[in-house]
Amino acid sequence: MITNKRYITDNSIENSYSESVSTLHRKEFAQFFTPFPIADLMAKWILGNDNLKTILEPAFGLGVFSRAILNRKKDVEIKGFEVDSIIFKNAKQYFNNTKNCNLILQDYMYNDWKNKYDGIICNPPYFKFHDYDNKNILKEIETNLKCKLNGFTNLYTLFLLKSIHQLSQNGRCAYIVPSEFLNSDYGKLVKQYLIKSKTLRHIIVIDFEENIFDDALTTASIILCANDNLTEKVQFSNIKSMQDLNKIDILIREYPNLSDTKQVYLLSDLNPDIKWKAYYQKQNSINFKNLVPFSTYAKVVRGIATGSNGYFTFNISKAKEYSIDEQNLLPCICSAKDVKNSFFTSQDFEKLKLNDKAIFLFNAQNLNDKNVVSYIKKGESDKIDKKYLTASRKPWHSIENRQPAPIWVSVFNRTGLRFIRNEANISNLTSFHCVYLKESDLFSKVNIDLLFAYLLSNTAKLIFTDQAREYGNGLQKFEPNDLNKALMLNINLLDNDSVNKILYFYNLYKQGFDCIGEIDKILIENFTISSYQ
Repeated sequence: MITNKRYITDNSIENSYSESVSTLHRKEFAQFFTPFPIADLMAKWILGNDNLKTILEPAFGLGVFSRAILNRKKDVEIKGFEVDSIIFKNAKQYFNNTKNCNLILQDYMYNDWKNKYDGIICNPPYFKFHDYDNKNILKEIETNLKCKLNGFTNLYTLFLLKSIHQLSQNGRCAYIVPSEFLNSDYGKLVKQYLIKSKTLRHIIVIDFEENIFDDALTTASIILCANDNLTEKVQFSNIKSMQDLNKIDILIREYPNLSDTKQVYLLSDLNPDIKWKAYYQKQNSINFKNLVPFSTYAKVVRGIATGSNGYFTFNISKAKEYSIDEQNLLPCICSAKDVKNSFFTSQDFEKLKLNDKAIFLFNAQNLNDKNVVSYIKKGESDKIDKKYLTASRKPWHSIENRQPAPIWVSVFNRTGLRFIRNEANISNLTSFHCVYLKESDLFSKVNIDLLFAYLLSNTAKLIFTDQAREYGNGLQKFEPNDLNKALMLNINLLDNDSVNKILYFYNLYKQGFDCIGEIDKILIENFTISSYQ
Protein backbone atom coordinates (compact mmCIF):
# COMPACT_ATOMS: atom_id res chain seq x y z
CA MET A 1 0.00 0.00 0.00
CA ILE A 2 1.31 3.47 -0.92
CA THR A 3 0.27 6.12 1.58
CA ASN A 4 -1.23 9.46 0.50
CA LYS A 5 0.33 11.17 3.51
CA ARG A 6 1.79 14.65 3.05
CA TYR A 7 5.24 14.87 4.61
CA ILE A 8 6.68 17.77 6.60
CA THR A 9 8.28 20.29 4.23
CA ASP A 10 10.42 22.17 6.73
CA ASN A 11 12.97 21.28 9.44
CA SER A 12 10.56 21.36 12.37
CA ILE A 13 11.08 17.71 13.33
CA GLU A 14 14.87 18.13 13.07
CA ASN A 15 14.63 21.19 15.31
CA SER A 16 12.50 19.31 17.85
CA TYR A 17 14.97 16.44 17.86
CA SER A 18 17.91 18.82 18.38
CA GLU A 19 16.18 20.25 21.43
CA SER A 20 15.51 16.79 22.86
CA VAL A 21 19.07 15.40 22.72
CA SER A 22 22.38 16.79 23.91
CA THR A 23 24.85 18.58 21.67
CA LEU A 24 27.37 15.93 22.74
CA HIS A 25 25.14 13.17 21.35
CA ARG A 26 24.69 14.95 18.03
CA LYS A 27 28.43 15.54 17.81
CA GLU A 28 29.12 11.87 18.54
CA PHE A 29 27.07 10.87 15.50
CA ALA A 30 28.01 13.93 13.38
CA GLN A 31 24.36 14.99 13.03
CA PHE A 32 24.12 18.21 11.01
CA PHE A 33 20.73 18.54 9.35
CA THR A 34 20.16 19.67 5.77
CA PRO A 35 17.88 22.72 5.28
CA PHE A 36 14.68 21.49 3.62
CA PRO A 37 14.91 23.80 0.56
CA ILE A 38 18.30 22.26 -0.27
CA ALA A 39 17.01 18.74 0.39
CA ASP A 40 14.08 19.45 -1.94
CA LEU A 41 16.44 20.70 -4.65
CA MET A 42 18.56 17.56 -4.40
CA ALA A 43 15.38 15.45 -4.52
CA LYS A 44 14.50 17.05 -7.87
CA TRP A 45 17.77 15.74 -9.32
CA ILE A 46 16.91 12.21 -8.19
CA LEU A 47 13.37 12.56 -9.56
CA GLY A 48 14.82 13.50 -12.94
CA ASN A 49 15.45 9.78 -13.53
CA ASP A 50 12.35 8.72 -15.48
CA ASN A 51 12.87 5.10 -14.41
CA LEU A 52 13.03 5.91 -10.69
CA LYS A 53 11.74 2.97 -8.65
CA THR A 54 14.30 2.32 -5.88
CA ILE A 55 15.90 4.92 -3.60
CA LEU A 56 18.61 4.62 -0.97
CA GLU A 57 19.21 7.11 1.83
CA PRO A 58 22.51 5.89 3.43
CA ALA A 59 22.49 8.26 6.44
CA PHE A 60 18.75 8.50 7.09
CA GLY A 61 18.52 10.70 10.15
CA LEU A 62 14.91 11.93 10.18
CA GLY A 63 14.44 11.33 6.46
CA VAL A 64 14.50 14.89 5.15
CA PHE A 65 15.39 13.68 1.64
CA SER A 66 12.81 10.89 1.67
CA ARG A 67 10.14 13.39 2.79
CA ALA A 68 11.04 15.66 -0.12
CA ILE A 69 10.87 12.76 -2.60
CA LEU A 70 7.65 11.20 -1.26
CA ASN A 71 5.85 14.53 -1.46
CA ARG A 72 6.53 14.55 -5.20
CA LYS A 73 6.43 10.83 -6.04
CA LYS A 74 4.67 8.21 -3.93
CA ASP A 75 5.35 5.04 -5.93
CA VAL A 76 9.00 4.47 -5.02
CA GLU A 77 10.66 2.01 -2.68
CA ILE A 78 12.94 3.67 -0.12
CA LYS A 79 15.63 2.01 1.96
CA GLY A 80 17.37 3.95 4.73
CA PHE A 81 20.39 3.12 6.90
CA GLU A 82 21.02 4.69 10.31
CA VAL A 83 23.52 3.92 13.10
CA ASP A 84 22.11 6.04 15.94
CA SER A 85 19.37 4.10 17.76
CA ILE A 86 17.83 7.27 19.24
CA ILE A 87 17.26 9.12 15.96
CA PHE A 88 16.33 5.79 14.34
CA LYS A 89 13.50 5.37 16.86
CA ASN A 90 12.24 8.88 16.06
CA ALA A 91 12.36 8.22 12.32
CA LYS A 92 10.57 4.85 12.69
CA GLN A 93 7.71 6.55 14.52
CA TYR A 94 7.37 9.24 11.87
CA PHE A 95 7.48 6.83 8.90
CA ASN A 96 5.49 4.12 10.70
CA ASN A 97 2.63 4.23 8.18
CA THR A 98 4.85 4.53 5.12
CA LYS A 99 4.87 0.93 3.92
CA ASN A 100 7.32 1.60 1.07
CA CYS A 101 10.00 2.95 3.43
CA ASN A 102 12.32 0.31 4.93
CA LEU A 103 14.55 1.63 7.73
CA ILE A 104 17.52 -0.44 8.91
CA LEU A 105 19.60 0.14 12.07
CA GLN A 106 22.99 -0.77 10.55
CA ASP A 107 26.18 0.91 9.37
CA TYR A 108 25.82 1.57 5.64
CA MET A 109 29.58 1.24 5.07
CA TYR A 110 29.59 -2.46 6.03
CA ASN A 111 26.29 -3.51 4.42
CA ASP A 112 24.30 -3.65 1.21
CA TRP A 113 27.24 -3.72 -1.22
CA LYS A 114 25.55 -5.93 -3.80
CA ASN A 115 22.38 -3.87 -4.33
CA LYS A 116 21.93 -1.20 -6.99
CA TYR A 117 19.59 1.78 -6.81
CA ASP A 118 17.93 4.21 -9.22
CA GLY A 119 18.45 7.09 -6.81
CA ILE A 120 20.82 7.64 -3.86
CA ILE A 121 20.57 10.81 -1.81
CA CYS A 122 22.55 11.66 1.32
CA ASN A 123 24.04 14.06 3.83
CA PRO A 124 26.79 11.74 5.16
CA PRO A 125 28.49 12.06 8.57
CA TYR A 126 31.51 14.36 8.75
CA PHE A 127 34.26 12.74 10.82
CA LYS A 128 38.02 13.25 10.86
CA PHE A 129 40.01 10.10 10.04
CA HIS A 130 40.86 9.40 13.71
CA ASP A 131 37.21 9.68 14.84
CA TYR A 132 35.88 6.57 13.10
CA ASP A 133 36.97 3.01 12.28
CA ASN A 134 39.30 4.35 9.62
CA LYS A 135 41.39 1.25 8.97
CA ASN A 136 38.54 -1.24 8.53
CA ILE A 137 36.27 1.05 6.51
CA LEU A 138 39.13 1.93 4.15
CA LYS A 139 39.79 -1.79 3.73
CA GLU A 140 36.09 -2.34 2.97
CA ILE A 141 36.12 0.40 0.32
CA GLU A 142 39.40 -0.63 -1.28
CA THR A 143 38.35 -4.28 -1.46
CA ASN A 144 35.00 -3.55 -3.11
CA LEU A 145 35.99 -0.63 -5.34
CA LYS A 146 39.46 -1.91 -6.25
CA CYS A 147 41.01 1.50 -5.58
CA LYS A 148 43.65 2.86 -3.22
CA LEU A 149 42.84 5.73 -0.88
CA ASN A 150 44.76 8.01 1.44
CA GLY A 151 44.70 7.00 5.12
CA PHE A 152 43.50 10.51 6.05
CA THR A 153 40.43 10.25 3.80
CA ASN A 154 37.31 11.65 5.43
CA LEU A 155 34.36 9.34 5.98
CA TYR A 156 31.89 11.47 4.02
CA THR A 157 33.82 10.87 0.79
CA LEU A 158 33.80 7.11 1.41
CA PHE A 159 30.00 7.24 1.61
CA LEU A 160 29.98 9.07 -1.74
CA LEU A 161 32.27 6.59 -3.49
CA LYS A 162 30.25 3.60 -2.29
CA SER A 163 27.02 5.22 -3.46
CA ILE A 164 28.39 5.89 -6.94
CA HIS A 165 29.36 2.21 -7.09
CA GLN A 166 25.74 1.30 -6.24
CA LEU A 167 24.04 3.30 -9.00
CA SER A 168 21.96 1.27 -11.41
CA GLN A 169 21.97 2.05 -15.16
CA ASN A 170 20.66 5.63 -15.50
CA GLY A 171 20.74 5.90 -11.70
CA ARG A 172 21.33 9.30 -10.09
CA CYS A 173 23.14 10.33 -6.93
CA ALA A 174 22.84 13.59 -4.93
CA TYR A 175 25.15 14.29 -1.98
CA ILE A 176 25.69 17.35 0.15
CA VAL A 177 29.19 17.26 1.64
CA PRO A 178 31.90 19.59 2.95
CA SER A 179 33.90 21.15 0.09
CA GLU A 180 37.12 20.22 1.88
CA PHE A 181 37.95 17.19 -0.28
CA LEU A 182 37.94 19.32 -3.45
CA ASN A 183 41.04 21.15 -2.22
CA SER A 184 42.79 18.74 0.16
CA ASP A 185 45.63 16.26 -0.29
CA TYR A 186 43.52 13.23 0.62
CA GLY A 187 40.94 14.36 -1.95
CA LYS A 188 43.21 13.59 -4.92
CA LEU A 189 42.39 9.88 -4.97
CA VAL A 190 38.70 10.61 -4.37
CA LYS A 191 38.66 12.96 -7.35
CA GLN A 192 40.47 10.34 -9.43
CA TYR A 193 37.64 7.90 -8.71
CA LEU A 194 34.97 10.50 -9.58
CA ILE A 195 36.63 11.14 -12.94
CA LYS A 196 37.14 7.45 -13.66
CA SER A 197 33.51 6.62 -12.85
CA LYS A 198 32.34 9.09 -15.56
CA THR A 199 29.29 9.87 -13.43
CA LEU A 200 30.14 13.35 -12.11
CA ARG A 201 27.78 15.99 -13.58
CA HIS A 202 27.55 19.00 -11.24
CA ILE A 203 29.56 20.40 -8.35
CA ILE A 204 27.65 23.24 -6.70
CA VAL A 205 29.70 25.15 -4.13
CA ILE A 206 27.55 26.78 -1.46
CA ASP A 207 29.28 30.00 -0.50
CA PHE A 208 26.75 31.47 1.92
CA GLU A 209 27.83 34.15 4.37
CA GLU A 210 26.58 31.84 7.12
CA ASN A 211 27.05 28.11 7.56
CA ILE A 212 24.15 26.07 6.21
CA PHE A 213 24.84 23.41 8.84
CA ASP A 214 24.24 24.64 12.36
CA ASP A 215 27.39 24.39 14.51
CA ALA A 216 29.46 22.96 11.63
CA LEU A 217 32.57 24.93 10.73
CA THR A 218 32.64 23.98 7.07
CA THR A 219 31.63 25.10 3.60
CA ALA A 220 29.32 22.74 1.76
CA SER A 221 28.95 21.58 -1.82
CA ILE A 222 26.29 19.59 -3.62
CA ILE A 223 27.59 16.75 -5.76
CA LEU A 224 25.23 15.50 -8.50
CA CYS A 225 26.13 12.29 -10.36
CA ALA A 226 24.40 10.24 -13.06
CA ASN A 227 25.26 6.81 -14.45
CA ASP A 228 23.75 7.59 -17.86
CA ASN A 229 26.47 8.38 -20.44
CA LEU A 230 24.46 11.43 -21.59
CA THR A 231 27.37 13.83 -21.32
CA GLU A 232 31.12 13.82 -20.79
CA LYS A 233 31.11 17.22 -19.12
CA VAL A 234 30.86 18.50 -15.57
CA GLN A 235 29.66 21.94 -14.51
CA PHE A 236 30.89 23.89 -11.50
CA SER A 237 28.49 26.44 -9.99
CA ASN A 238 28.52 28.85 -7.06
CA ILE A 239 25.51 29.90 -5.02
CA LYS A 240 25.72 32.77 -2.55
CA SER A 241 22.28 32.62 -0.93
CA MET A 242 19.09 30.58 -0.67
CA GLN A 243 17.66 32.79 -3.43
CA ASP A 244 20.25 31.34 -5.81
CA LEU A 245 18.74 27.86 -5.47
CA ASN A 246 16.44 28.62 -8.41
CA LYS A 247 19.53 28.80 -10.63
CA ILE A 248 20.37 25.21 -9.68
CA ASP A 249 16.75 24.26 -10.26
CA ILE A 250 17.16 25.44 -13.86
CA LEU A 251 20.40 23.45 -14.28
CA ILE A 252 18.61 20.31 -13.11
CA ARG A 253 15.63 20.84 -15.43
CA GLU A 254 17.86 21.45 -18.46
CA TYR A 255 20.10 18.41 -17.92
CA PRO A 256 21.86 16.92 -19.91
CA ASN A 257 22.32 20.29 -21.63
CA LEU A 258 24.92 22.10 -19.53
CA SER A 259 25.01 25.90 -19.68
CA ASP A 260 27.73 27.42 -21.82
CA THR A 261 29.97 28.95 -19.17
CA LYS A 262 33.67 28.99 -18.37
CA GLN A 263 32.91 26.64 -15.48
CA VAL A 264 31.99 23.67 -17.71
CA TYR A 265 34.79 21.16 -18.34
CA LEU A 266 35.29 17.82 -19.98
CA LEU A 267 35.70 15.15 -17.32
CA SER A 268 38.90 14.08 -19.05
CA ASP A 269 40.30 17.60 -18.66
CA LEU A 270 39.89 17.72 -14.87
CA ASN A 271 43.16 17.37 -12.99
CA PRO A 272 42.75 15.46 -9.69
CA ASP A 273 46.19 16.61 -8.48
CA ILE A 274 45.27 20.29 -8.18
CA LYS A 275 42.85 22.14 -5.93
CA TRP A 276 39.53 22.15 -7.76
CA LYS A 277 38.76 25.66 -6.55
CA ALA A 278 40.65 26.62 -9.73
CA TYR A 279 37.55 25.41 -11.64
CA TYR A 280 34.97 27.43 -9.72
CA GLN A 281 36.84 30.40 -8.28
CA LYS A 282 38.89 33.08 -10.00
CA GLN A 283 42.61 32.59 -9.38
CA ASN A 284 44.50 35.71 -8.29
CA SER A 285 47.86 34.47 -9.57
CA ILE A 286 46.79 34.79 -13.24
CA ASN A 287 47.27 38.56 -12.97
CA PHE A 288 50.99 38.24 -12.26
CA LYS A 289 54.09 37.13 -14.14
CA ASN A 290 57.33 35.43 -13.03
CA LEU A 291 55.77 33.21 -10.40
CA VAL A 292 57.53 30.35 -8.61
CA PRO A 293 56.41 27.90 -5.90
CA PHE A 294 56.91 29.18 -2.38
CA SER A 295 58.96 26.04 -1.78
CA THR A 296 61.61 27.64 -4.00
CA TYR A 297 62.46 29.96 -1.13
CA ALA A 298 61.25 28.22 2.01
CA LYS A 299 59.81 25.07 3.47
CA VAL A 300 56.70 25.12 5.64
CA VAL A 301 56.09 22.45 8.30
CA ARG A 302 53.54 22.31 11.09
CA GLY A 303 54.33 23.47 14.60
CA ILE A 304 55.02 21.12 17.51
CA ALA A 305 52.17 18.74 18.29
CA THR A 306 52.24 17.64 21.93
CA GLY A 307 49.36 15.16 21.98
CA SER A 308 48.08 16.77 25.19
CA ASN A 309 48.49 20.52 25.50
CA GLY A 310 46.88 20.51 28.94
CA TYR A 311 49.69 18.31 30.22
CA PHE A 312 52.68 19.67 28.32
CA THR A 313 52.08 23.44 28.40
CA PHE A 314 53.25 25.47 31.40
CA ASN A 315 53.03 28.98 32.74
CA ILE A 316 55.06 30.26 35.65
CA SER A 317 52.35 29.39 38.19
CA LYS A 318 52.18 25.79 37.01
CA ALA A 319 55.98 25.51 37.06
CA LYS A 320 55.96 26.63 40.69
CA GLU A 321 53.09 24.28 41.58
CA TYR A 322 55.01 21.24 40.32
CA SER A 323 58.48 22.63 41.15
CA ILE A 324 59.67 22.24 37.55
CA ASP A 325 62.88 24.17 36.91
CA GLU A 326 63.13 26.22 33.70
CA GLN A 327 65.93 23.98 32.44
CA ASN A 328 63.17 21.39 31.95
CA LEU A 329 60.88 23.82 30.15
CA LEU A 330 61.10 24.82 26.50
CA PRO A 331 60.11 28.43 25.64
CA CYS A 332 57.23 28.15 23.20
CA ILE A 333 54.28 30.11 21.81
CA CYS A 334 51.26 27.99 22.68
CA SER A 335 48.44 30.22 21.42
CA ALA A 336 48.25 32.39 18.30
CA LYS A 337 46.28 35.05 20.18
CA ASP A 338 49.34 35.76 22.34
CA VAL A 339 51.15 37.15 19.28
CA LYS A 340 49.73 40.57 18.44
CA ASN A 341 52.23 42.04 15.97
CA SER A 342 54.26 41.09 12.90
CA PHE A 343 57.46 40.90 14.98
CA PHE A 344 57.74 38.79 18.09
CA THR A 345 60.65 39.86 20.30
CA SER A 346 62.30 38.70 23.51
CA GLN A 347 60.57 41.61 25.23
CA ASP A 348 57.19 40.28 24.03
CA PHE A 349 58.06 36.89 25.46
CA GLU A 350 58.98 38.38 28.85
CA LYS A 351 55.65 40.27 28.97
CA LEU A 352 53.76 37.02 28.40
CA LYS A 353 55.85 35.41 31.13
CA LEU A 354 55.02 38.19 33.58
CA ASN A 355 51.32 37.89 32.69
CA ASP A 356 51.49 34.18 33.55
CA LYS A 357 50.65 33.03 30.02
CA ALA A 358 51.34 29.48 28.89
CA ILE A 359 54.69 29.99 27.16
CA PHE A 360 56.63 26.81 28.04
CA LEU A 361 56.53 23.12 27.16
CA PHE A 362 57.46 20.37 29.57
CA ASN A 363 60.83 19.16 28.26
CA ALA A 364 62.25 16.55 30.64
CA GLN A 365 66.00 17.06 30.26
CA ASN A 366 67.03 16.13 33.78
CA LEU A 367 65.59 12.71 34.63
CA ASN A 368 67.52 12.77 37.91
CA ASP A 369 65.27 15.59 39.11
CA LYS A 370 62.68 14.03 41.44
CA ASN A 371 60.11 16.71 40.51
CA VAL A 372 60.49 15.90 36.81
CA VAL A 373 60.08 12.19 37.51
CA SER A 374 57.03 12.92 39.67
CA TYR A 375 55.40 14.94 36.86
CA ILE A 376 56.08 12.12 34.39
CA LYS A 377 54.40 9.67 36.77
CA LYS A 378 51.43 12.04 37.04
CA GLY A 379 51.11 11.91 33.26
CA GLU A 380 51.08 8.12 33.35
CA SER A 381 48.47 8.01 36.12
CA ASP A 382 46.34 10.40 34.01
CA LYS A 383 46.90 8.08 31.00
CA ILE A 384 48.53 10.86 28.97
CA ASP A 385 51.03 8.25 27.76
CA LYS A 386 48.15 6.32 26.10
CA LYS A 387 46.94 9.16 23.91
CA TYR A 388 47.11 9.01 20.11
CA LEU A 389 50.41 10.91 19.66
CA THR A 390 52.15 10.19 22.95
CA ALA A 391 51.66 6.41 22.58
CA SER A 392 53.81 6.45 19.43
CA ARG A 393 56.74 8.33 21.02
CA LYS A 394 59.69 6.88 22.90
CA PRO A 395 59.78 7.98 25.60
CA TRP A 396 56.15 9.10 25.52
CA HIS A 397 56.91 12.38 27.30
CA SER A 398 59.52 13.54 24.78
CA ILE A 399 58.58 16.43 22.51
CA GLU A 400 59.35 16.85 18.84
CA ASN A 401 62.88 17.98 18.12
CA ARG A 402 62.13 21.01 15.99
CA GLN A 403 64.37 24.04 15.73
CA PRO A 404 62.72 27.43 16.28
CA ALA A 405 61.57 28.79 12.90
CA PRO A 406 62.63 32.30 11.85
CA ILE A 407 59.10 32.95 10.52
CA TRP A 408 55.71 31.74 11.70
CA VAL A 409 52.54 31.71 9.63
CA SER A 410 48.96 31.43 10.87
CA VAL A 411 46.96 28.25 10.24
CA PHE A 412 43.48 29.81 10.35
CA ASN A 413 42.56 33.33 9.29
CA ARG A 414 39.70 35.51 8.10
CA THR A 415 41.63 38.57 6.96
CA GLY A 416 44.56 37.03 5.11
CA LEU A 417 47.63 35.13 6.20
CA ARG A 418 49.58 36.39 9.22
CA PHE A 419 53.33 36.04 8.93
CA ILE A 420 55.33 36.64 12.13
CA ARG A 421 59.06 37.31 12.36
CA ASN A 422 60.25 35.19 15.29
CA GLU A 423 62.99 37.48 16.60
CA ALA A 424 62.77 35.85 20.05
CA ASN A 425 63.92 32.57 18.45
CA ILE A 426 61.50 30.38 20.39
CA SER A 427 59.43 27.34 19.42
CA ASN A 428 55.74 27.22 18.53
CA LEU A 429 52.80 24.83 18.75
CA THR A 430 50.47 23.97 15.86
CA SER A 431 48.53 27.26 16.02
CA PHE A 432 51.32 28.48 13.74
CA HIS A 433 53.21 26.70 10.98
CA CYS A 434 57.01 26.98 10.85
CA VAL A 435 58.67 28.65 7.86
CA TYR A 436 62.32 27.69 7.30
CA LEU A 437 64.37 29.41 4.61
CA LYS A 438 66.04 27.21 2.04
CA GLU A 439 69.76 27.50 1.64
CA SER A 440 71.04 27.39 -1.93
CA ASP A 441 73.60 29.21 -4.04
CA LEU A 442 70.90 30.37 -6.43
CA PHE A 443 68.91 32.21 -3.80
CA SER A 444 71.58 32.99 -1.22
CA LYS A 445 71.45 36.69 -2.09
CA VAL A 446 67.79 36.92 -1.08
CA ASN A 447 67.92 37.81 2.59
CA ILE A 448 65.26 37.14 5.17
CA ASP A 449 64.32 40.82 5.41
CA LEU A 450 63.41 40.95 1.72
CA LEU A 451 61.44 37.71 1.88
CA PHE A 452 59.60 38.79 5.02
CA ALA A 453 58.83 42.20 3.50
CA TYR A 454 57.28 40.36 0.57
CA LEU A 455 55.27 38.07 2.89
CA LEU A 456 53.83 41.10 4.68
CA SER A 457 52.51 42.54 1.42
CA ASN A 458 48.87 42.37 0.38
CA THR A 459 50.07 41.07 -2.98
CA ALA A 460 51.62 37.99 -1.38
CA LYS A 461 48.49 37.31 0.69
CA LEU A 462 46.28 37.69 -2.39
CA ILE A 463 48.25 35.11 -4.37
CA PHE A 464 48.44 32.71 -1.41
CA THR A 465 44.63 32.79 -1.22
CA ASP A 466 44.50 30.61 -4.35
CA GLN A 467 45.66 27.69 -2.19
CA ALA A 468 43.43 28.34 0.85
CA ARG A 469 40.93 25.83 2.17
CA GLU A 470 37.68 27.65 2.79
CA TYR A 471 35.34 27.02 5.69
CA GLY A 472 32.19 28.71 6.92
CA ASN A 473 31.86 32.43 7.69
CA GLY A 474 34.90 33.41 5.62
CA LEU A 475 37.34 31.28 7.60
CA GLN A 476 40.38 30.07 5.67
CA LYS A 477 42.87 27.37 6.56
CA PHE A 478 46.32 26.57 5.18
CA GLU A 479 48.06 23.25 5.68
CA PRO A 480 51.87 23.24 5.24
CA ASN A 481 51.69 21.72 1.76
CA ASP A 482 49.11 24.30 0.69
CA LEU A 483 51.78 26.94 1.31
CA ASN A 484 54.68 24.93 -0.08
CA LYS A 485 52.79 24.48 -3.35
CA ALA A 486 51.44 28.03 -3.43
CA LEU A 487 52.86 30.51 -5.91
CA MET A 488 54.78 33.66 -5.08
CA LEU A 489 56.51 36.38 -7.05
CA ASN A 490 60.09 35.52 -7.92
CA ILE A 491 61.62 38.34 -5.88
CA ASN A 492 65.07 37.21 -6.98
CA LEU A 493 64.33 39.03 -10.28
CA LEU A 494 63.98 42.42 -8.59
CA ASP A 495 66.68 44.93 -9.51
CA ASN A 496 68.83 46.52 -6.79
CA ASP A 497 66.88 49.76 -6.83
CA SER A 498 63.57 47.97 -6.19
CA VAL A 499 65.13 45.81 -3.47
CA ASN A 500 66.54 48.85 -1.70
CA LYS A 501 63.18 50.64 -1.85
CA ILE A 502 61.37 47.61 -0.42
CA LEU A 503 63.89 47.30 2.41
CA TYR A 504 63.59 51.03 3.10
CA PHE A 505 59.80 50.80 3.52
CA TYR A 506 60.19 47.56 5.44
CA ASN A 507 62.42 49.27 8.01
CA LEU A 508 59.93 52.12 8.31
CA TYR A 509 57.18 49.55 8.89
CA LYS A 510 59.24 48.02 11.71
CA GLN A 511 59.35 51.45 13.29
CA GLY A 512 55.56 51.67 13.27
CA PHE A 513 54.81 53.42 9.98
CA ASP A 514 52.13 51.99 7.67
CA CYS A 515 54.24 51.34 4.57
CA ILE A 516 52.90 48.02 3.26
CA GLY A 517 51.03 49.83 0.49
CA GLU A 518 54.33 51.23 -0.80
CA ILE A 519 55.83 47.74 -0.95
CA ASP A 520 52.75 46.58 -2.89
CA LYS A 521 53.23 49.37 -5.42
CA ILE A 522 56.78 48.21 -6.14
CA LEU A 523 55.70 44.59 -6.52
CA ILE A 524 52.78 45.48 -8.80
CA GLU A 525 55.02 47.66 -10.96
CA ASN A 526 57.50 44.81 -11.41
CA PHE A 527 55.26 41.75 -11.66
CA THR A 528 51.75 42.64 -12.77
CA ILE A 529 50.67 41.61 -16.25
CA SER A 530 50.10 44.85 -18.18
CA SER A 531 46.50 44.03 -19.18
CA TYR A 532 45.60 43.69 -15.49
CA GLN A 533 47.11 47.06 -14.61
